[in-house]
Amino acid sequence: MRPAVFAQPPTTALRLRRAHADDLPVINGIVERAIATWQLPERVKRLSLPSYRYHTHDLDHLHLVVAEDASHALVGVAAWEPASPRDLPAGMNGLLLHGLYVDPARQHRGVGTCLLDASMAAARAQGLAGVLVKAQADACGFFEARGLQQIPVEDPARDYPHRFWQAASH
Repeated sequence: MRPAVFAQPPTTALRLRRAHADDLPVINGIVERAIATWQLPERVKRLSLPSYRYHTHDLDHLHLVVAEDASHALVGVAAWEPASPRDLPAGMNGLLLHGLYVDPARQHRGVGTCLLDASMAAARAQGLAGVLVKAQADACGFFEARGLQQIPVEDPARDYPHRFWQAASH
């Protein structure tokens, strides 16, 4: 069982759905506001932001899911795709959680957990072993608190430093 870590009550009226091209400006606003909270130099955030934005062609290659609240406002987004076997624990197959962003004004209300759970459900539905996350350093605590196991760095020249794994059976 995952520990409940909420500064405010969990979001109760949350709906997940597949993202559409019309959602991209709002999605990218959420991404931008979330990245603005990262503990990185402002210049690094500004220069890296374009690589985090989603585009229409991403809808063809990634499974993008948005979370909307009771007023139908988008409050979070998650994106996943099949993971490369070289990034996964030995002998496993799974999804790569490409991104998980929650609007900072809506964090600590269960939105991120709901989106993470959706990626796990997708892995189970596809008969995959689990979900791999390549997390930004500020997000490590979020994934650890939800029971994901950090994967050791075996090759620092190749391995992303903050990788987490959760078996789909959890």
